[in-house]
Amino acid sequence: MYSASSGRRHERRYDTNRPELHEEVKLFRNAREREKYDNMADLFALIQTLQCLEKAYIKDAVTAKEYTDACAKLLAQINAAFNLVKSSTYVDIPAFMREFHLDCPAALQRITEGKPITVQDNQGNISKSIADVISLYITLCDKLQMDMTAKDELYTDLKCLADVLDRMSSIPPDFEGKTKIYHWVAELDKLSAADTLDEEQVRQ
Repeated sequence: MYSASSGRRHERRYDTNRPELHEEVKLFRNAREREKYDNMADLFALIQTLQCLEKAYIKDAVTAKEYTDACAKLLAQINAAFNLVKSSTYVDIPAFMREFHLDCPAALQRITEGKPITVQDNQGNISKSIADVISLYITLCDKLQMDMTAKDELYTDLKCLADVLDRMSSIPPDFEGKTKIYHWVAELDKLSAADTLDEEQVRQ
């Protein structure tokens, strides 16, 4: 049974009138240590930002150009930020991520490769890009010939084709084939998933 005396004993047990318990806990003791933690926080935030950018690109929430520019800038910032925290404890960026349980696999992949995924094929992998363009183009033509004209049947392949062409820097931006593909990606973006192309649009 609860009594006033037991209540008073309970209050005394959890007495917080000790001044040391009210002191602010600081991570740093001097300016150098403060700068160290600030630099670590900057690197942590940049890696998380890169992870969000990778996911945004996967979800088609940013254009290839926007992604490429932002990714290249973030990679440069991450390298600069890591140079400020590199030590025997954090010998590389993966070690830093493990230490702080930073689960950003897409960002780590991009950091490891050192370049945006959109420029991956610009150096020594043109043959694969050409093969991808031919394969996607044939797939789209086959679908149209089989009267598969709904947006959800065409959009994924068409967007992949546009992305591959965008990665091929040897093809100028004003190349007719490129501009037509971009045009139809924009046209399909205006449709709902179940909408279909009419006969005139198919012929174009």
